[in-house]
Amino acid sequence: MEQHGKAEPSGLDVVVTTMASDSHTWNLVFLQLLLEELGHRVINLGACVPDELLVAECRRIEPDLIVLSSVNGHGFHDGLRVIAALRACPELGRTPTVIGGKLGIAGSGTPARQQELMTAGFDGVFEEGGSVLDFHSFIGTLSAGPGALPAAPGALPAGAGVSPAGSKALPAGSGVLL
Repeated sequence: MEQHGKAEPSGLDVVVTTMASDSHTWNLVFLQLLLEELGHRVINLGACVPDELLVAECRRIEPDLIVLSSVNGHGFHDGLRVIAALRACPELGRTPTVIGGKLGIAGSGTPARQQELMTAGFDGVFEEGGSVLDFHSFIGTLSAGPGALPAAPGALPAGAGVSPAGSKALPAGSGVLL
């Protein structure tokens, strides 16, 4: 098997970050530890990352996956702006990118909000209350290298990138809050 990209066969190179308006870091530490436990290498850009810095660092790092996390409730609006900047960059146009956490101030979103984020360019949306297993399953569909999404059109299982509102969540304290 020919190896492409910088990632070892055992895992992905993952950028974990919040967006410019979000100063929370505990969610990033949780995600970093989770992803490292799953065998991936993590570059944690930290909190309050300006859009331009995120794009520049992702261009430099060439990650296999970008994970945007929000806890402040502004993730939906910030995410639409950030995904437009990432997708406008030719080097990052096919890089799998997910968003999750508290994406709105009114709590968990609707399927319409999740679909709007997917239509804008996200490959996965994992809102608060979803299961860490949904996120883990999504990551399992990825491969290392440029444009790490499965090569075949429709290769992702239906709904693989969307944490459904009715999904079975893990017991309190063990669910993922991207």
